[in-house]
Amino acid sequence: MNSLLRRCILTLAAPAALGVRLAVAAPAAPLKLPEFESLAAKASESVNVSLDSSLLGLAAGFLDPKDPQDAGAKQLIAGLKGIYVRNYTFDRDITYPAAEVEALRRQLAAPGWQSLVKVRKEKDHTNVDIYISVDQGKANGLAIIVSEPREFTVVNIVGAIDLEKLRRLEGKFGVPKIPLPDDDHPGGAPAPAHP
Repeated sequence: MNSLLRRCILTLAAPAALGVRLAVAAPAAPLKLPEFESLAAKASESVNVSLDSSLLGLAAGFLDPKDPQDAGAKQLIAGLKGIYVRNYTFDRDITYPAAEVEALRRQLAAPGWQSLVKVRKEKDHTNVDIYISVDQGKANGLAIIVSEPREFTVVNIVGAIDLEKLRRLEGKFGVPKIPLPDDDHPGGAPAPAHP
């Protein structure tokens, strides 16, 4: 994932840090992700993660309770109903199936979903859309769609989401790692990823 997605994820923390309360009824079910068969056929690498609440509980058992990051991730997923990730990487620039992507965006136009971040970078043909589902002032769903010429990613997290703690899921359950600038690295260089 590039720095654009990292900045967008950081933007997610702003409403939580400010205590912003959004009030609308929100859907509790996961999005109906298209099959993306044409993308899978063209991809040099594809990732398909579908973890409902029972599988999340099973997966949480593999986290190391002695590792603070794993312990934090385990605490965070306790309130989740599902994590769904589709990621496709390509060896060359491709054209995305407009019908499938638009079908996904139509679901996010339904009552209960709100567009939180929308980035369009024409120069490098990158689009990032981040949506949040809110019910009684609490986030209960998150959807991220990132399209780049050689990569396409959809992330849907369903359930009680603490936006301040969301970073604990990076690198786990198919949620991509997001390198962030570190004070120990001059010039805002990304901190090294931890295994």
